[in-house]
Parts: sequence; C-alpha cells; structure tokens
Amino acid sequence: MKLVVAIIQPHRLDLVREALTAIGIAGMTVTEVRGYGRQRGHTEIYRGAEYTISFMPKLKVEVAVPDERVDDAIATISRAAKTGKIGDGKIFVMDLEAALRVRTGETGEDAL
Repeated sequence: MKLVVAIIQPHRLDLVREALTAIGIAGMTVTEVRGYGRQRGHTEIYRGAEYTISFMPKLKVEVAVPDERVDDAIATISRAAKTGKIGDGKIFVMDLEAALRVRTGETGEDAL
C-alpha cells in the first residue's frame, strides 16, 4: 500500500475529488496548509501599503491506495490539478505499512 500526498491549489479540489471518484478511488483526507515552492510567495498592495505574502494557501490531499493503483492515482491527480502555471503543486508517494478500519477491524488493503 502507498500513501499519495498531493499539495494542490484550493480551487482545484473539486476537480481532483471528482476525478479520483471517477476511477474508483474513494476516501481522502484534505487539510488546509500554507507554503511555497519555487514561486516564493508574492507581493500585494493593500490600502496603499505594499506587503509580501510568503506562504501561499494550499490544500494537502492524502489518499491511501493499493500498490497497483498508485500510477492511476498520480496521473489522475496530476491531470485534475494542473493549470499550467507556477504553483500547481507537488505529489509525494510514501510506503504505507499498515491500515486498520476501526469500525470493522479490517486490516491491510481491505481497510482501504
């Protein structure tokens, strides 16, 4: 099993969720996060004063998938989250040692 973690732009969440649901991947965790990559934030002007926004608002989407579905999940998230502009995000894949469904006690891939 793998844990796919995607950092995406907030306005792309519905597209990512719908795309994952369409390929049969159900269940995800979404967290509001702030950060920056190569864009290094940006400058804005508010009431005549210029200030720098160093950390951009993003969403962290976490999806646990069986090993054979990892490539599908990555391709789907990438396609749905892409705008072609800087700040589209990143996708990370980590090994997932164990999973347990609390309600039923199922473990491993059965718990996904």
